[in-house]
Amino acid sequence: MSQPGNRAEEPRSLPTRRDLRLLPLVAVVWVAALLCVFMPRCSWWVVGGCATGAALMALAARRAPARRLPGGALAVVLLAAMAAAGLAVALALPARGQAAEWSGRVAEVTAEVTSSASIGRDGRLWFDAQTMTIGIRDRPAALSAPVRIGVEPGDGFDLGAQVRVVGQVQATDAGERSALVIFANEAEVVEPASGVFAVAAGVKHSFVERSLRLPEPGSGLLPGLAVGDTRAVSIELNDDMRTSGLSHLTAVSGANCAIVVGGIFWIAALCGAGRRLRVVLSVLGLAGFVVLVTPEPSVIRAAVMAAVGMLTVLLGRPSAGAGMLSLCAVGILLADPWLAATPGFALSVAASGALILLAPPLARGFGRIMPAPVALALAVPFAAQLACGPIIALFAEQQSLIGIAANIIAAPAAPIATVVGLLACLAAPLPGLADLLASSAWLPAAWIATTATTTARLPGAQLLLPAGIGSALLVGLVSVCIAVVVIGSGRPSRGAAAGRGGLIVQRAAAAVLIVVLSLAGARVVLDGPLATATTPEGWAIAACDVGQGDALLVRSATRVALIDTGPDPKPLAACLRSLGIGHIDLLVLTHFDLDHVGGVAAVHGRVGAVLHGPALEEDERRLLAELAASGAQVDEAWAGQRGDLGDAAWRVLWPVRGSAAFPAGNDASVVMDFEGGGVPRSLYLGDLSAAPQRMLLRTARLGRYDVVKVAHHGSADQDTSLYEAVQARVALFSVGADNDYGHPRIETLDLLSATGAQGLRTDQQGRVLLGTRDGELQMWTEKAPP
Repeated sequence: MSQPGNRAEEPRSLPTRRDLRLLPLVAVVWVAALLCVFMPRCSWWVVGGCATGAALMALAARRAPARRLPGGALAVVLLAAMAAAGLAVALALPARGQAAEWSGRVAEVTAEVTSSASIGRDGRLWFDAQTMTIGIRDRPAALSAPVRIGVEPGDGFDLGAQVRVVGQVQATDAGERSALVIFANEAEVVEPASGVFAVAAGVKHSFVERSLRLPEPGSGLLPGLAVGDTRAVSIELNDDMRTSGLSHLTAVSGANCAIVVGGIFWIAALCGAGRRLRVVLSVLGLAGFVVLVTPEPSVIRAAVMAAVGMLTVLLGRPSAGAGMLSLCAVGILLADPWLAATPGFALSVAASGALILLAPPLARGFGRIMPAPVALALAVPFAAQLACGPIIALFAEQQSLIGIAANIIAAPAAPIATVVGLLACLAAPLPGLADLLASSAWLPAAWIATTATTTARLPGAQLLLPAGIGSALLVGLVSVCIAVVVIGSGRPSRGAAAGRGGLIVQRAAAAVLIVVLSLAGARVVLDGPLATATTPEGWAIAACDVGQGDALLVRSATRVALIDTGPDPKPLAACLRSLGIGHIDLLVLTHFDLDHVGGVAAVHGRVGAVLHGPALEEDERRLLAELAASGAQVDEAWAGQRGDLGDAAWRVLWPVRGSAAFPAGNDASVVMDFEGGGVPRSLYLGDLSAAPQRMLLRTARLGRYDVVKVAHHGSADQDTSLYEAVQARVALFSVGADNDYGHPRIETLDLLSATGAQGLRTDQQGRVLLGTRDGELQMWTEKAPP
């Protein structure tokens, strides 16, 4: 009979130990590759130093007993691997250096396409290629170097095709995988893709055409889910996929490859195949999938990572997964060291490592409070989010807060859309069957698209942090704390002392999370229900902090005008929300550069009237047509137009109707002024350069102004006489922090200071508000100036 306190405890299984011995190898090779690609001149020094160190360590280890030189063999391997990484960079430098000599010139280039093509935000079709020749027209010189080429959209730019382009050549920064970027004015396919590449391209094109006959949402996304062709994915949906954390589904990533491997493995198991046969069939199926979706470096990388991660789990050898993943990562880095600096490679390694190392303990932790299948389904996206979050924070400002929930919602549909869509692609020779399968795959694709658009628009769906090391460290700390709290709840005790130490760590992690969640909750409340609580009521002019772009608001008697929308919808939407603005009575698009119209989606369907500068390109006219279709009255702006905004009056001062002196673009920007109705007399100069500024001064009756929005974000190309004439009391600089253009230029700041204007900058002071009270100009800024 057992006595109280002497009950035998039920045995608990301990988690499988992972073999982490090869992780130092990945770390040193990655560091060596980063050092060499960002500082190419030190490559040979790395080779020489590490090779010498490896040789000396090997000699010392040979002469000394192993017990007197612990870790000697490991040091030799690590140094030799670092030397190999440096050598790979050093050997590629001569060709890259020759290519860089063409920077800033117009060149004729023949190259072989090495990636799939995608439409960029500039409307060009972009793809990677390996040059064969480069030179002036009809005088080519042989040269092999990786380049990035942008051409006008067209057919035939498939993997393996040989192309000839003529255009402006620009060298890339250190660390970029491509040695050159080529903006092509002329482009032609010299030799189409052949062999299996031609077959794969034909099958894909047929599938894309079949998919686009289906209705939205989902038709444009289906080719991306099934075969990695994202050309039909709209910019808006792509942004929503990124916000919702589903962007890994829009192109061929480790998830796609894992679905293919898992699907083949499962089907083979249903047919009674043994484990060895299942593995062979899975690998063969993955190889065929890679050929179909074009075996570009990113696809091969994703396939290798997914194959390693999935096969180690499916083979029942998860303890070996970390070692196999490490070897694959080292091999890929030695073959292409520039991948060390690319976000995609880092995310692939992190996500695959999370699947192997982090998901199982997270599943055990979640298993304490939910059924095991649900715990596992939650642990996989949770592990990927925790591992990838710090890397994303290094390169991007957006951190998805809804990503885990969105991935769980989309998870059931993703494998169905991928597998059925892939079958529809392969069934192209049988049109009836292909149509049936494509229609069947459309439903889960529409589910994913709807999930993305719905979750992306939820309040607090993403957190904006300045990209960089600081944000990465912050996100990393939060990720570690979350993992400690979740894993700790499911970890078996290994003794009193260890239990007490683990409890202290868990409590510290929980305290950090409580602080972070409290601050985040306060921010959500201030940006949501209390968004307008901290906004002064008397503002009449607002310069939104939208980065490197313009977005200015003018308000009078509840009527609102918006002058430009900035480069991205999200910061503009946040600014409008903080000011309590739900409708735009007058939208002014001064011209159609991305930093002035990129955020139009934030006000789509909420605009009463539109005034715009000259629209010549098809994408510009399409943007105006979409605004008109949403209910806005659209008109082109010309000097002499007048109107009212509440109790205020506005005038269009530029451009002059019918004038051919200045082309569409910056110098034909719409220039307006506002006054009366509580609005300080203000002048908005768009992106005019000095020459049209001088003509504006001669043709318009300007007088003095309280506020001037400085032209072109404060570039150096300004007309001194115009600013001396307007004698503004405040000069607004709508500019992004640490922008690549050096805006605002010091000479422009000095010019405005000399005229007596007080400069207010969105890059330093955030959102700027201006108003009047008892005839005095009032100013409120989001941040104190440095």
